[in-house]
Amino acid sequence: MLFLTQRFSPSPEDLEREKKLISDVSTDVESEPERISIHGLSPFSESDGDLQTESSFGHVSSIGKASARETSSVCSGSVDGDSYLLKRKKGNLRMSMPMTLSFCYIALLWLREPVTLSDLLRFVTEGHIPYLNAFQCFPEEMKLYGADLKIFRVESWPVYEDVHNKMSELSAFLDLPCFPAITDSCFLHPNILCIKYLMEANLPDELHNWTCRVVKKINVGETDFLTLDPVNKSARKVKYDVLAAAIIIVVLKLLFLLDDQYEWLHANFAGKRNQKNKEGCLWFDFKKWYKVIKKSVDVEQKKLDEERARCLWKCEKPLFYSSKEKSVVLKKRQMVVNLQRQFGTLSGSMQVAEKQSPSSFQLNWAEENTDSNCFHGHILEGILQEKGNSLTAMNTKYWLCSVKLCNEKICGQLTHYKESDFPQSYQFVLNLFSFLLRVPASLIHEEVCLIEHKLFKTKRHRK
Repeated sequence: MLFLTQRFSPSPEDLEREKKLISDVSTDVESEPERISIHGLSPFSESDGDLQTESSFGHVSSIGKASARETSSVCSGSVDGDSYLLKRKKGNLRMSMPMTLSFCYIALLWLREPVTLSDLLRFVTEGHIPYLNAFQCFPEEMKLYGADLKIFRVESWPVYEDVHNKMSELSAFLDLPCFPAITDSCFLHPNILCIKYLMEANLPDELHNWTCRVVKKINVGETDFLTLDPVNKSARKVKYDVLAAAIIIVVLKLLFLLDDQYEWLHANFAGKRNQKNKEGCLWFDFKKWYKVIKKSVDVEQKKLDEERARCLWKCEKPLFYSSKEKSVVLKKRQMVVNLQRQFGTLSGSMQVAEKQSPSSFQLNWAEENTDSNCFHGHILEGILQEKGNSLTAMNTKYWLCSVKLCNEKICGQLTHYKESDFPQSYQFVLNLFSFLLRVPASLIHEEVCLIEHKLFKTKRHRK
């Protein structure tokens, strides 16, 4: 945030620029939706002692003794702060909190760190990465003034597609070279990511052999496909975590069909077999897996909803826009604190759970912690059959999520997802990975459709 430490140089155009800002504030920046006045802004917080008047504010800064015009310029914020509030021209990239996350993601990709974009955004929502009211972490010499308040005050969580698109634009704008190659030993390779999500979704280990076969069949494990090359504008920017989740869903459709009939028939057969033969490896029971996963996800989703409901969009130590507003701001803040205390007493949730260390896994399926509800060691007997020297699926049918893809330039997206159009088993699996990745189900569904069209390209052309 280098521009925060810079200040306007005194110039006759400053006042004219500020007057223009007041009448031409754009809401394009992902931050505070309400319009704020540029004049008379002060960085005073609740912890400050005696409030200083606007006329003496210029003495607080390092400028020393300044004229009224110089003070107004200092209070306007960083050197380029006002440009962020002007109407955005097409193709211009401006700094914002989502753009900051794009910078972070670019760095993670360059270093090939074992952190996906969904992990990065989840760490933000869990509070491990400063995002809401991030200016509270700034050092004393970087207090916010004027237009900078609007840039760094956000009241919405970052969106996966938004950050990913900004990353693509930013890497091209910076004219970065081709990123380090993503090989089969890299964490972001689909074969390795599939292991991670199979473990987190509590699915059998044998499914990994099938995900690897699908990856090889559709050539999405190639280095040229996975490695980010900003110069190549025609190359598709891969969403690594979404791709891995979609591959697992396609494999589940290949083996279990997920049509609300075949998977339940096999589950009844597997359940009866497991009751008779409790010794040895258990057969994978889709119905039992569904009940275990649904119960765990419902509990975690309830916790997530409660945490978001308790989220404080305003900072604990509010900024006063002027010395005259101090009493009003403090009074409102006290009312909020009192209401929160009363609500916590009534709901019995006064004690806030201690923040845990960030982890790549959200669900723990260790054998000793889940009362034998861990399905990692279960086998796919009854689903597979030997054919020659390899195993094939006993199910010979398959239904496509989308027979024809849309024109992205016309529709804005390749597919259209409507829950009522698909079987409930498919919806459940889709929503499971939507929860794990914290992305819309439609985004994973679109990736599933793309994989299916690559996997069954020859058969579709024959038809």
